[in-house]
Amino acid sequence: MKKQSFGSILFIALVLIVMYLPIIVVVVYSFNANSSRIPIEFTGWSFKWYKELFSGRGGFGDALFLSLRVAFWSVLISVVIGTLGAIGMAQRTLVQKQKPSKIDTAMEALSSLPIMIPEIILGLAFMILFNAIGLRSNDMRLVLAHSSFCIPYVFMTVKSRLVGMDTALFDAARDLGASPARVVKDITLPLCRPAIVSGAFLALAMSLDDFVISFFVYGAGEGTLPIKIYSSVKVGVSPQVNALCTLIIATIFIAVALSRYVSSVRAARERKRSFKAA
Repeated sequence: MKKQSFGSILFIALVLIVMYLPIIVVVVYSFNANSSRIPIEFTGWSFKWYKELFSGRGGFGDALFLSLRVAFWSVLISVVIGTLGAIGMAQRTLVQKQKPSKIDTAMEALSSLPIMIPEIILGLAFMILFNAIGLRSNDMRLVLAHSSFCIPYVFMTVKSRLVGMDTALFDAARDLGASPARVVKDITLPLCRPAIVSGAFLALAMSLDDFVISFFVYGAGEGTLPIKIYSSVKVGVSPQVNALCTLIIATIFIAVALSRYVSSVRAARERKRSFKAA
C-alpha cells in the first residue's frame, strides 16, 4: 500500500511539474531585466516590461482591446442564437413530447459543423466570402467569423442541459395556464442559466484564443492579441509577451478564486436558511 501511494504521489507530482513548470518559467522571466529578443540568461529583477506593455511604442493595448471588443459581441450573439436554437430544438421532446425527426437530427448535426471543420479551411472560406460580398470592416469580419464557431459551444452546452430536465415542470406550467413564451421565460431560462453561463465562458475563451481564423479574416493592421503575439515572437520571445501572459494568468486565478468564494458564501447562506427552517 505504501509503495502504491508513493507511486501515485510521484505520478501526480510529475504531471503537475509538466503542467505548471512552463507557467512558472513565463512568470519568472516576465521580471527578467534582460532586454534581448531571446532572454535565456536571467540578469536581474525588473518591472519595466509591465510598464511598457500597454505603451504606444510596440505595446499590446490596442490588440488586447480589439480582442475584448470582438469577444464581447461574439459571445453576446452566440448566447442569444445558441440558446434560442437549443430551446427550439428541444421544444418537441420537452413540451410537445415528440420524437426528433430526421430534419431535427440533421439540423443538430449541422449546428456543430463549424467546430469540426479545420480552422484553416474555415478561415479561408470566410476570407473568400467577406471579400466577395465587399465587407471591409475588420471588426465586423471578426465578429461574424468568431460568432460562427462560438454558437455551437453555447448550443451544445444548453442543449445538454435541456435534455436532462424533468418534463413534469413543463406539464405543471401548462396545466396552470402558462403560455409557451411564459414557460420559456419563467422555467426554461432560469433552469438553463448555469449552462448558458458555461457556454458563454467557453465561447469567450475560444474567441480570445483564436488565431488561424482571425489571421485569414483580418485585413491590414496589427490585428487581435493572438496575431500580435505571433508577430512579436517570430524573431524571439519578447519580454512583453511574458508580462502579458503573467497578467492573463493572474486574472484567471483571481476570477476562479472569486467564483469559489461567491459559491462558498452562497452555500453557507443556504445551510443557514435550511438550519433555521428546520
